[in-house]
Amino acid sequence: MTGTPVRGTGVPARCREWLLRGLSEQTARHPGPHRTPRPDQEGHRWWRVMCLTGVDYFSTLGYQPGIAALAAGLLSPLATLVLIALTLLGALPVYRRVAHESPHGEGSIAMLERLLPWWTGKLLVLVLLGFAATDFMITITLSSADATAHVLENPFAPHWTRGGNVWITLFLVGLLGAVFLKGFREAIGIAVPLVAVYLGLNLVVLAVCAREILARPARIDDWTSALTAQHASPLAMIGVALIVFPKLALGMSGFETGVAVMPQIKGDPTDTYENPAGRIRRARTLLTTAALIMSCFLLLSSLATTLLIPQADFKSGGPANGRALAYLAHAYLGEGFGTVYDLSTITILWFAGASALAGLLNLVPRYLPRYGMAPEWTRAVRPLVLVFMVAAVLITLWFRADVDRQSGAYATGVLVLMLSAAFASTVAMHARGRHGAMLGFGAITAVFAYTLVANVLERPDGIKIAGIFIVAILVTSFGSRVRRSFELRAGEVVLDGTARRIVDEAAGAGPLRLIAHDPRERGSRDYHAKEHEQRRHTLIPKGAPVLFLEVSVLDSSEFTADITVRGDERYGVRRLRAAGSTVPNTIAAVLLALRDRTGEVPHVYFSWTEGNPIPLLVRFLVFGEGEDAPVTREVLRRAEPDRRRRPWVHVA
Repeated sequence: MTGTPVRGTGVPARCREWLLRGLSEQTARHPGPHRTPRPDQEGHRWWRVMCLTGVDYFSTLGYQPGIAALAAGLLSPLATLVLIALTLLGALPVYRRVAHESPHGEGSIAMLERLLPWWTGKLLVLVLLGFAATDFMITITLSSADATAHVLENPFAPHWTRGGNVWITLFLVGLLGAVFLKGFREAIGIAVPLVAVYLGLNLVVLAVCAREILARPARIDDWTSALTAQHASPLAMIGVALIVFPKLALGMSGFETGVAVMPQIKGDPTDTYENPAGRIRRARTLLTTAALIMSCFLLLSSLATTLLIPQADFKSGGPANGRALAYLAHAYLGEGFGTVYDLSTITILWFAGASALAGLLNLVPRYLPRYGMAPEWTRAVRPLVLVFMVAAVLITLWFRADVDRQSGAYATGVLVLMLSAAFASTVAMHARGRHGAMLGFGAITAVFAYTLVANVLERPDGIKIAGIFIVAILVTSFGSRVRRSFELRAGEVVLDGTARRIVDEAAGAGPLRLIAHDPRERGSRDYHAKEHEQRRHTLIPKGAPVLFLEVSVLDSSEFTADITVRGDERYGVRRLRAAGSTVPNTIAAVLLALRDRTGEVPHVYFSWTEGNPIPLLVRFLVFGEGEDAPVTREVLRRAEPDRRRRPWVHVA
């Protein structure tokens, strides 16, 4: 559903219309690469979709080898082996399970949302959204910063770019935002050649490096001798590698994106929405293939950079810092090839930011509007793009466009999402009674927990950035929820056969008159006492029939729901019974539906709620019931501006 353009004159009105153009309540309707195809659209082959994931995952080769060398030194290849083991034996099985559990791109966050009820699940989702925002936002800023490093170190770069780390990074971030403000079309066609060229160039660089190492085997002897001098035994080396490998964790980024793009994968002709078996199978093939390719490149690049680049060159300000493979490309293949490699790296790093921003624009509308925890404008792409771009600018300025300083924040976001996915998979296996798989996923969860804690202790910037995003999301979400609490908050209202008969019979005597009744008061005396009280203290005409309207709250954390009204007769009274997320909003929706059915404006009768109005209002916001009479009146006032057609609210 597309929103109506804002009409008006003058520059402010035109700007507002442009910003809110395409306002939609549906998830992932923005023109981004993660857009879910309509049922009448075909998907793409899995290897093409893998390239879309790859612009995020494979682009980490631009900076991962340098970060690994800086973190682990001569032990970089061994620490990389530990990372590869965790990737293939930990992250890969977890996300293969996530692909099975959430085949429509919801990801691990949706798995946890289903496992935890009421507000607990909503709060957990909001916190995880904060970490996801950290992951995606740092992907944008770190990738742009590393692209800048490749620009500045290229020998053909103009002299006026020297020392321009921050402003060049800000330019790339701004260019990314401009693309999305203009409109970002299907990205898979762009991603395929980008990934193919980039991996091909890396393969050439690594092949030349392997030839150089094999031609001078003394390099290997020098490396092993230095390792032996630093560490007393192989066990000590393994121990140190296990300690330092959490610093390399950003080399596992891209799995969450791989699940998010699942709706783009072409499934089998027999696939259904409820059982997309072909899509799940191909998504698992995508994840496995990407992990194997990246594992091979990570190991080979770690060996090449460790054996061929002096350790001093990896330090901040060194020629290999943040661009180790580019350093080798220039050193062994010449400035011409090195410049081509730089251009390919700059492009894929920048496009990794585009993939991350598109994922963020899919993720936020998927949850917050459904919870009622987002302002109306968050359903439009352009305002969200501006918000994320402002955040990217602030992060870039905070970290001064430094790749090394941002790596901790990046790894924190990645690891929290992986930890949540592993935990959700563990719980899912427990629910299915598969205790062997549960123990396996539990062990993976423990490893990810250790890795996360080690990373946070070593580099707390990541948790600080995530904390800022979490606080911002919580504050804005609950502020929006409070502001939108007085909306109608109902989908379709349906009356069953008995309810229709009761309503039609009562409508024969004039406008419907309904007494709001607490469904927990179920005795015959309760009903007759309530009717006697209302007839004595309100203007119910003598002899006019009354109906009792009862609303039960199923889950007050939900924002909207369809309503089914069931009718029955008991204790000599006729009842209409419904369930919703709140009592007053559901009553208001039922009253409007009854008005439309009978053509007469109905009347509803309440008793005043005893107690302080402030705690009662808080009770309404949290538990869905409290100040029922005034809130019902306010919901009706906002839903029906015509006072002549607005249901009447009476309070005894």
